[in-house]
Amino acid sequence: MPDTTPAPAPVPFVDIPGQIRRLRPQLDERIRRVLDHGQFILGPEVRELEDALAAYVGGGHVVTTGSGHDAILLALMAEGIGPGDAVFVPAFTFVSTAEAVLAVGAAPIFVDVDERTFTMDPADLERRIAGVRRAGTWTPRAVMPVDIFGLPADYAGLGAVAEASGLFLLSDAAQSFGATVGNRRVGRLAPATMTSFFPAKPLGGAGDGGALFTEDSERAATYRRLRVHGLDAHGECLSVGMTGRLDTLQAAILLVKLAAFPDDLARREAAARRYDQTLARAVMVPHRPAGHSSAWALYTILSEKRDAIRAALAAERIPSRSYYEQALHLHAAFRASSEGPGSLPVTERLGRLNLSLPMHSELDAATVDRIAAIVVAAAA
Repeated sequence: MPDTTPAPAPVPFVDIPGQIRRLRPQLDERIRRVLDHGQFILGPEVRELEDALAAYVGGGHVVTTGSGHDAILLALMAEGIGPGDAVFVPAFTFVSTAEAVLAVGAAPIFVDVDERTFTMDPADLERRIAGVRRAGTWTPRAVMPVDIFGLPADYAGLGAVAEASGLFLLSDAAQSFGATVGNRRVGRLAPATMTSFFPAKPLGGAGDGGALFTEDSERAATYRRLRVHGLDAHGECLSVGMTGRLDTLQAAILLVKLAAFPDDLARREAAARRYDQTLARAVMVPHRPAGHSSAWALYTILSEKRDAIRAALAAERIPSRSYYEQALHLHAAFRASSEGPGSLPVTERLGRLNLSLPMHSELDAATVDRIAAIVVAAAA
């Protein structure tokens, strides 16, 4: 007899349509207002969103941008970073971080990461800065840690190294908006912070988008000028800028999602804690240092049996992904400032062992339990 057992239900890795269905009435109303007033570039919703984001993080200035990558470029341009300069970045991250450094003519210098948090290691940063100064090829100018998978980096440690070395600290918080360290939210942990509103991010739009956060009003004014071709209020081009504005429609969508964001973060946290309860005995679960919360852009485990776990999940129509298997210092574009294979041992090991499981605000307890049970069995 043929097997009539129904196929297992597929599980989305990130359930953007599910969130849209939940918020559809509010989204439709916000979009309708923009279509009615027709101010699609820097319309009133853009400044409304900037004010709402500043209120969410507890103050400072917010300048929205066309993408997270635009935000990094603007931040580097505002500091005058360019040819001959060195910017220290992790290699365990998406290409955009180091690519932006190359785009302004500077050199990305790769730093290893902490094996528990996956974020930049302050001790290795100190070593790399000293090495660049000894070599004399580039001038150290900035440190750009990345908050990986939703967890903020060690800004106390990294900030101390940057300050002692006279370097600017820029936070790449593309994955961590909504996370906290103590009573401070991401957006107020560094002199400048960028984030991304790419749809799969914890606070995601319906296309590209990003933002810069700073306490410095002059820096914020520079960001605003640079994002519109370097033009001042009188239309004079004071310096080379770019087209880096957030669309009004994206701002309208993000205003709805920002209102729902605290609830979405709570849903992600509940799913992460439920994963922890079952998985901690079988694999290495995500570490959260004391006083840190994660925005849970991803829930990422480590296991020597990663490939077996991935295959077992795929057999049950459950997607999983391994990130940064080819770390940035091994990409062809960055060879000029890379020390090559073996130079970042923790980064390279994490690339071989990490596996991200489904994580989103629509993830229910039963689905988490189903996924976790498969992981435990495959890791045994």
